[in-house]
Amino acid sequence: MSSSVWRNLVLFLSGRFLTTAAIQMAHVAVGWHVYSLTGSKLALGYLGLVQFVPIFAFTLPAGLLADRLDRRSIVAVCHFLVALCWAVLGVVALEKTVDLRVVYTMLALLGVARAFSAPAGQALLPSLVPDRLFGRAVGFASTTWELAAIGGPAVGGVLYAQTHSPSAVYFLASGLALVAALVTLAVRTRPIARKAQSWSDVLAGVRFVWTEKIVLGVISLDLFAVLLGGAVALLPVFASDILHAGPLALGALRSAPAVGAALTALVLAYRPIQGRAGLWMFSSVTVFGLATVVFGLSRDVALSLAALTVVGASDMVSVVLRQHAVQRATPDAMRGRVSAVNMLFVGASNELGEFESGVTAAWWGPVPAVLVGGLGTCLVVAVWTRLFPSLRDLDRLDDLKRRS
Repeated sequence: MSSSVWRNLVLFLSGRFLTTAAIQMAHVAVGWHVYSLTGSKLALGYLGLVQFVPIFAFTLPAGLLADRLDRRSIVAVCHFLVALCWAVLGVVALEKTVDLRVVYTMLALLGVARAFSAPAGQALLPSLVPDRLFGRAVGFASTTWELAAIGGPAVGGVLYAQTHSPSAVYFLASGLALVAALVTLAVRTRPIARKAQSWSDVLAGVRFVWTEKIVLGVISLDLFAVLLGGAVALLPVFASDILHAGPLALGALRSAPAVGAALTALVLAYRPIQGRAGLWMFSSVTVFGLATVVFGLSRDVALSLAALTVVGASDMVSVVLRQHAVQRATPDAMRGRVSAVNMLFVGASNELGEFESGVTAAWWGPVPAVLVGGLGTCLVVAVWTRLFPSLRDLDRLDDLKRRS
C-alpha cells in the first residue's frame, strides 16, 4: 500500500472512528437520561423511531448526491451536523427539566446526518484503495467502527456515572464529531465521473439490488435479523430493572457486542473467509439469534456480557460478508445509490428495530420481547435459505463480478 493510499485511508478511518465513538457514547447518555426521566419503555422506542423517519425519507436521495457530489465533503458536513446535535443536547441537559421534544428533534437531525453520510462514506471507501486491497480495507473499516463502539459506550457510561449528568457526555461527543469533520476534509480523493441526474437515477439503485439476487438476499437477511433480534434499545431497561445495575453497567453492555465484533473483524482482516460464504452468512445470523435468546434469559451481568459479545461477533461475520458482496457486485458509478439502498435496508432497521423493541416491551415486557425477537431471527434464516438458494450456495466472494 503506497504512502498516499495509506494516508487517505488512515484519515478516513480516523474520522469515522471519532464520529462513531461520539454517537455511541452519547447514545448511552441519552438512553439512560430518557429512561430515568420517564420510566417508559415506549419512550426508548421513540428514540429509534425519530431517527428512522429521516433515514427512510432521505437515504435514497442521499445516494444520488453521493454519486453526483464530492463524497468527502458530504461526510464532513454530516460530521459537523452530528457535533451540533450533541452540543445542543449538552446545553439542554444542564437544566433540571428537559423537554423530550428537543431530544427527539436533535435525534431526528442525527438521523438526517446518518442518512446522507452513510451512502457517501460507504461509496468513498472503495475509491481510496486498489481493488486487490478492498477486502482488507473493509476489515480495517469494520475493526475501526467496532473499536469506537467499544470505547464510546464505555467512556459514556463512566463519565455519566462520575458526573451524574449527561451534559459532559454530550459535550465530549460534540467535540469528537467536530474533530472528525476536520480530519475528513483532509482526505484526498481521485475525481470520478458523475452521471446520475434524475429521480429515475435515484431508483436505479433499487432496481440494481432487486435484479442482483445475491445482493438482495444479503441485504434483506440483515434487515430482518436486526429488526427482530436487536435488543440495544432495551439495554437501559435490562441494566436498571433486570440486572439491577447502573449507567456504568449500561456502558459495558453497549460495549460488549462491539468487543466481539472487533475481535472478529481483526481476524477477518488478516484471514478473510475464502469459501462457503453463503453458509458462513446463514450460520452467523443463526448464532446471532440464539445469543440474543441467551441474553434475554440471563439474570447475571457476566452472562449477559458474554451473550452480547457473541451477538457482536456473529453479526460482524455477516456485516463483512455483506459489505464485500455488495461492493464487489456494484459498479463504481452506482456505489452511492446502491449503498443508499443498503443503508435503507440495514441502517434504518437498527432504528426501526429499536422502536419495535420499545413497543413489544411495552406490550409484553422486555424479556418476552427479546426472546421473540431472537427466535424470529432464527426463523428468518430458515426462510431465507429457501428464498435465496444462490446466496445459500455462494462459495467465494471474489467470484462476484462487478458490472461496469
